[in-house]
Amino acid sequence: MTTRTPAAAPAVRPDTRAPLPLALAAFTANFDRFALAPILVTVAAALRVPLTTTVALAGGYALAYGLSQPFWGILSDRVGRLRVIRFALCVAAFAGLASTAAPDLATLAALRVLAGFAFGAVVPSSLSFVGDTVSPERRQGALADLMAALGLGSGLAALFAGGVATWLSWRLVFAVPAVAALAAAAALRGTTEPERVRVGSVAVQIVTVLRARFAYVVAALGVVEGAALLGGLTFVAPALHHRGLSDAAAGSITALYGAGTLVFTRAVKALAPRITPQAPAAIGGGFVLAGYATAAVAPGVWSYALLATLLGAGWAFLHSTLQAWATSVVPEARGTAVSFYVAALFVGSALGTALGGGAAAEGRFGVVFGVAAAVTVALTVAVVVGRRRFTVRG
Repeated sequence: MTTRTPAAAPAVRPDTRAPLPLALAAFTANFDRFALAPILVTVAAALRVPLTTTVALAGGYALAYGLSQPFWGILSDRVGRLRVIRFALCVAAFAGLASTAAPDLATLAALRVLAGFAFGAVVPSSLSFVGDTVSPERRQGALADLMAALGLGSGLAALFAGGVATWLSWRLVFAVPAVAALAAAAALRGTTEPERVRVGSVAVQIVTVLRARFAYVVAALGVVEGAALLGGLTFVAPALHHRGLSDAAAGSITALYGAGTLVFTRAVKALAPRITPQAPAAIGGGFVLAGYATAAVAPGVWSYALLATLLGAGWAFLHSTLQAWATSVVPEARGTAVSFYVAALFVGSALGTALGGGAAAEGRFGVVFGVAAAVTVALTVAVVVGRRRFTVRG
């Protein structure tokens, strides 16, 4: 077996902010991912297929995004975080530009899967970059800044997609993130690749992660988190359409998720150094539970708007806890470990979308959000308990 090479000491950044080009790449990845949900109804009508079929576009994208994670994570541990991100952005740009001319649903689905696969490299490699360059006690603050970029991307995507689909063409929705991906790839050429701890061969990388008990815990929680939070979020725009709102209106309200993420990441950054590592998870879980419970009990435009906002707030607190935890589980194979967590997250997202699709097609959004509320309770308890035990063990 290949022996580990001596660990190189990663360079620690003097601040807790992710580099701007990295934030731009993360923004673009989330913009592309969140631009799809507000136009699912419009795409179904334009291509003359059922809504359940176009919902599969979101599920396929999320599945490809998730399943690509181990490939990108292992590769980033070997060739570098930024090299992987730049290459993936170029592939995603091709897929996005080709999507604008897709003649049918099958072609569009294949291109969306390719885009999801490529954009899947951006967020885990960015998280690993922060893990390489920011000390553990300051890391959640840096991750909060990265999440702010992600939240801005998701929020603007919902606004943009709804408006463009209503007044221009849904096909143009795919062009903007494609061009932005090329711009981000060019901007990243000026960012310095961080030093990394080297663990040896690919087999050693994988075995090192598989031997870490908490890597399994974080991955399992990622599946549930993806199903409960991301899966549930997919149905906010369709629920608004069900209440009679247009693409533009539904997109604008769904954009409150991004606004909630953007605002509450500031709170995470301020609170994280002052509270226990597991406390943000409890706060975030409370936000998500309140949103789902309200939407299930009192369905309406106002409650769906509240849900979108509280999902953003909960994501800022709960998800950042799991992100920071994932970067600490296996430092010597950080990219691989983080990619396993993110893969689990988006497999869970695809699972949640698939499980809720039938009820959503029948307009039973109260059932979708009620089940999500129950799952959120179990998820929050598990994250709080697990994160505390990891801290005590460390």
